[in-house]
Amino acid sequence: MSSAAENGDAASGKQNEEKTYKKTASSAIKGAIQLGIGYTVGNLTSKPDRDVLMQDFYVVESVFLPSEGSNLTPAHHYPDFRFKTYAPLAFRYFRELFGIKPDDYLYSICSEPLIELSNPGASGSLFFVTSDDEFIIKTVQHKEAEFLQKLLPGYYMNLNQNPRTLLPKFYGLYCMQSGGINIRIVVMNNVLPRSMRMHFTYDLKGSTYKRRASRKEREKSNPTFKDLDFLQDMHEGLYFDTETYNALMKTLQRDCRVLESFKIMDYSLLLGIHILDHSLKEKEEENPQNVPDAKRSGMQKVLYSTAMESIQGPGKPGDGIITENPDTMGGIPAKSHKGEKLLLFMGIIDILQSYRLMKKLEHSWKALVYDGDTVSVHRPSFYADRFLKFMNSRVFKKIQALKASPSKKRCNSIAALKATSQEIVSSISQEWKGEKRDLLTEGQSFSSLDEEDTSSDPDIVISTKELMKCACCCLWLDGCSLWHCGSCDFLFLSTSAPALSLPHCWSS
Repeated sequence: MSSAAENGDAASGKQNEEKTYKKTASSAIKGAIQLGIGYTVGNLTSKPDRDVLMQDFYVVESVFLPSEGSNLTPAHHYPDFRFKTYAPLAFRYFRELFGIKPDDYLYSICSEPLIELSNPGASGSLFFVTSDDEFIIKTVQHKEAEFLQKLLPGYYMNLNQNPRTLLPKFYGLYCMQSGGINIRIVVMNNVLPRSMRMHFTYDLKGSTYKRRASRKEREKSNPTFKDLDFLQDMHEGLYFDTETYNALMKTLQRDCRVLESFKIMDYSLLLGIHILDHSLKEKEEENPQNVPDAKRSGMQKVLYSTAMESIQGPGKPGDGIITENPDTMGGIPAKSHKGEKLLLFMGIIDILQSYRLMKKLEHSWKALVYDGDTVSVHRPSFYADRFLKFMNSRVFKKIQALKASPSKKRCNSIAALKATSQEIVSSISQEWKGEKRDLLTEGQSFSSLDEEDTSSDPDIVISTKELMKCACCCLWLDGCSLWHCGSCDFLFLSTSAPALSLPHCWSS
């Protein structure tokens, strides 16, 4: 996995057991990372800014850091090691594109000890998170590092065209060499902030074959569940307003097509769910680990680092499912099928798995034993389509507006007509009252009106009996069949001619 899937479950309960990776203690790896990145980023500031060239993606810079120190490097208490930096100018461009200044990058990684996280995946990689919660540092295999380096030109082009993406944000690729062992690391964005508690965390692939969290994983304080767990826990899915849903699905579709073009498969959507209703009850019991770092607010805001910014861009909030809680940490507002208000944090992870020969053989073998369409390993085009279908039909759903009943529609239409035509009605009613007074004072023969043929022009004929029965003003607005009763001020619609319809106060 390429993010803090455990949301800050920093190897609790094993404080005295230091992890090792390739026979190297994790403390030595953390120290080498901070020393190496501190040197290479500081050295990079002396190089002038310029456009990224194709050859910049294949440059590898190396520096030796002996424990006793040198003219260029400080002394340290770790074994001697060599630190390699891949494509330094290209990654400097990526950091600038994401709004990360060199000083902030150095401060986040080198000022405080890195926090080690446990790993629920099968890769055996080590995960570290910076103390300000900004960056994830992950150890990767040689093939993954090699694939990322080959991916950089296409990654560069995609970011320039589509900066709104849920794909991982890569900030650096490095290698520590010590005692004949190579340890490659990649620095990425942190998808799940530790300062916001994740009540549920899921790793979703759109696959159902053995996609359930293990018993060991479930025993953790913050387990990472899988597809079958999600279908069981959130069987109705997660609901968004129309604008947010469309933005999310558009981003996922674009990202999947990019991954398909790079022949990448076996990636996941890391999804963290924060339930706002639960968080209100838990505020009194918050532990210091869940309190946001005070240093974070003083640092520069990393552009496109949050889920909401990744799908809609900065400064464009959601439609308003959640309005009363401004401190959302960039989460995407949603609702559960129970009506609970949620904040979602998500990102596509594990994109460094290409459909190579071993993956093809793995899929072929599993397809013979199980249903080939349900296993996670599959050709990139099928994997992308299945992934999108699962997200669109089972995970994310759009809130449907309730259809109004016919009676409500009629009431609404009448109210709308009254609001838009009130001014016209009031002005014409005064004119009609004047004409009616003229009719009565001039002594016109009402019997002659009764004797006229009503079938010739029914829209302009009103009987004498009706005029004398009520002294109110009844109007016939040509073209919209609108009646207004001046006595009771009732506005209503009629499909009949005026002589054939009774105003409101007459019928009562």
